[in-house]
Amino acid sequence: MVLVLVQVLVLNHIHLFGCATPLLYIYFIMLFQSNYPRWAMPIWGFVLGLIIDIFSNTPGVNCGTLTLMAFVQPYIFAPFIPRDSAADLEPSMRSLGNAQFCYYAFFMTLAFCIVFFTLDMFSFFNFLLWLECVGGSTLITFILIVVIENFRR
Repeated sequence: MVLVLVQVLVLNHIHLFGCATPLLYIYFIMLFQSNYPRWAMPIWGFVLGLIIDIFSNTPGVNCGTLTLMAFVQPYIFAPFIPRDSAADLEPSMRSLGNAQFCYYAFFMTLAFCIVFFTLDMFSFFNFLLWLECVGGSTLITFILIVVIENFRR
């Protein structure tokens, strides 16, 4: 709930260089444990996306993107799980290590931003603007996630 409030009240109003917006709420989807029920993940993604869509005036973009990311999160997380890990492994720097968590966070953030801005713009006529938005938002969101994860540690 804190991520939703921070996103809606603060981060939605930040647009660095006119294109980079921090999309921190992906962090909620990233933190699902490896044994979390797969049927519940898309429900959480849908509800979180719906709440953010209501307050951000982006009809369906967040809802669709977060639902898709909740579906693919176990598949993106699977290569980063150590072989001898517990069944209830939570993605964090402490459990995965700094490098593994950073790779995981970067791939999740990049995939999220690609889908989000593709649905948001719904066009490839301005490819450079799309690329700037994806690159800038991925970078700033990734940096914020790493900073928050370091504070959690």
